[in-house]
Amino acid sequence: MVATSPIKVSPATDELLTEASHFLGRSKKDIVDIAVREYVEQHRDEITAGVRASLDRLDGTRASLIAEVTGLSRERLEELGGFDEA
Repeated sequence: MVATSPIKVSPATDELLTEASHFLGRSKKDIVDIAVREYVEQHRDEITAGVRASLDRLDGTRASLIAEVTGLSRERLEELGGFDEA
């Protein structure tokens, strides 16, 4: 069984997708699938660099993990009450 997730696009993008779907004889889902895969492949180096930078910011503490996931600075986390490392 394949899991599906709805996505929202702008009306302009939906119009392009509808036209492409019609003229290529493919489903919108197929076009989005192919487009995302091609985009990720074309930006693989940037994605890898982002992952590595994220991993470099982790130091094994709960605070570093929460800062990375939320995007809040460690200073802001401290202002909000900090975290027990227990």
